[in-house]
Amino acid sequence: MIHVRELRKEYRVHRREPGLGASIRSLFHRRREVVRAVDGISFSVGPGERVGFLGPNGAGKTTTLKVLSGLLHPTAGEVQVAGFVPARREVEFLKSITLVMGQKQQLIWDLPPSETFALNRAIYEIPRAEFATRVRELLELLDIGGVVDKPTRQLSLGERMKCELAASLLHRPRVLFLDEPTIGLDVTMQSTVRDFIRSYNERTGATVLLTSHYMDDVLALCPRVVVIDRGHLIYDGDLQRLSREVRPEKRVVVRLGQPVAEAELSRMGVLTSHGEAQATYRVPGDEVAGMVGRLLAALPVVDLTVEEPPLEEIMSELFRAQRGPPVPSAK
Repeated sequence: MIHVRELRKEYRVHRREPGLGASIRSLFHRRREVVRAVDGISFSVGPGERVGFLGPNGAGKTTTLKVLSGLLHPTAGEVQVAGFVPARREVEFLKSITLVMGQKQQLIWDLPPSETFALNRAIYEIPRAEFATRVRELLELLDIGGVVDKPTRQLSLGERMKCELAASLLHRPRVLFLDEPTIGLDVTMQSTVRDFIRSYNERTGATVLLTSHYMDDVLALCPRVVVIDRGHLIYDGDLQRLSREVRPEKRVVVRLGQPVAEAELSRMGVLTSHGEAQATYRVPGDEVAGMVGRLLAALPVVDLTVEEPPLEEIMSELFRAQRGPPVPSAK
């Protein structure tokens, strides 16, 4: 459904020194340099897959999504989405995709979302009977029946985001590009949006490519991740395998029936954090059983859990490994 081969996107950027003199000189001679936002990445996504597209700020994620949706022309490489070349922006291609950006909105600020729905019906030429059915389904799935007739400016951020999703899915797209769809939402609303995206994917078989800095979004929705950094692809595969490769150890968290001195806790293993009645250890995967036995025998344990390392830590370590050790500053 999505095919990307050796995609590159470059920009020519004007650089100048600060100050009045530099501003005047730039009127006659501008120094430009080439910045590669995306530098030769390749990946494919099959029909119905939910894939996380991850990377730090400035990695090239949003640029890639804009190329895939036809908003930007690639500098080089081959891109196909649903059998179309996005840059051509053919009508059938535009009817087969949607791009939802959490920091931008398509809803008309002073009009109710229902007016945006009607506008999208006309743009995508959706038959009225089919449109009514789809609106009813989306209102039910997102639980927004009571807000679509209020002006957009009167809605909460969560209500607006749910209406954005409904407006973006009225034409029943086969490919969803989601750029930070839960940004700024509270924990409850993030969970609601995630549940809806998963439900829509399972109901329609739509392909989902998701970018998010909330790792809970990725863990809940994406069995596979594609990771880029500084425009380069650095990982493409199973999320669990990434965890095993980057951080093969486990976290053992124990809750204690009474406080235990830090010195005693440290003797049990690699202590990463502790509180008044809780301690967390980092343990190699093949030593977990032995560690659990020692903890239960030596400490007043009332509860114990074995967890995977947080995805945030895994991603940070992956980026550090790719970039190498920091270069010491000259003195």
